Amino acid sequence: MLLPFSASAGFGVDKPGGRPCLNLLEDDSCRIHATLREDGWPGCTVFECFGAGQQVSQVTYAGRSWREQDNLPEMAAVLSVMRQLHEMLVHLVEVARRSPDPAADAVRAEIEALTAADPETLLDADVDALHERVGGLLAEASARVRRPWPGARDHTRADLAGRRLTGDHRGATFRGALLIAADLRTAELRDADLLGADLRDADVRGCDLTTALFLTQPQVNAAIGDGATTLPEGLSRPARWQT
Repeated sequence: MLLPFSASAGFGVDKPGGRPCLNLLEDDSCRIHATLREDGWPGCTVFECFGAGQQVSQVTYAGRSWREQDNLPEMAAVLSVMRQLHEMLVHLVEVARRSPDPAADAVRAEIEALTAADPETLLDADVDALHERVGGLLAEASARVRRPWPGARDHTRADLAGRRLTGDHRGATFRGALLIAADLRTAELRDADLLGADLRDADVRGCDLTTALFLTQPQVNAAIGDGATTLPEGLSRPARWQT
């Protein structure tokens, strides 16, 4: 309902924000949820709000449905902010697990407190500044984790779309890299930093991703894997991957 999407991004049709999706039923379920890819809606299968939708509906607006909300533009803006905050929290939780840091813990507590704030406070938050601070902390944690791999290559924001990248990438950084349709089959990706990497149709069959850094569920959902692909703790194997 709240967010806009486009057919070119894999959502079947163009839809402006504030208009219900044509597949939305009266009970708020999706009429084609079980066949999204087959029906031409792959964008839905890779979208993830990281729990922001539940937080906005159940906490920020105290359980009030969008059907009852008289200011949908405000709710949509709040959801956009909340999604960014929740994504930052996901990465900071990983920092706490992989390379604990008091500074990262402090920012995490600050963001957690902000997620419980009222709409006005959320909309007034300087999210760009938070992104910058969190980005620096994630980079520092990444460097600590990847330190045992001193010869690892830096592919930050590199255009590697369609490239054959099989081989040893242990400890490499692919931050913000374009890996669309890249061939990474059986590649060594232990401790590789995949923060923000575009993995749409990237072939990760046979890859061990259990210690890859900052990999998210949307990235996994967008990639091509199989029963031999292993994932980090907390991420789910897409049903379309072969078993």
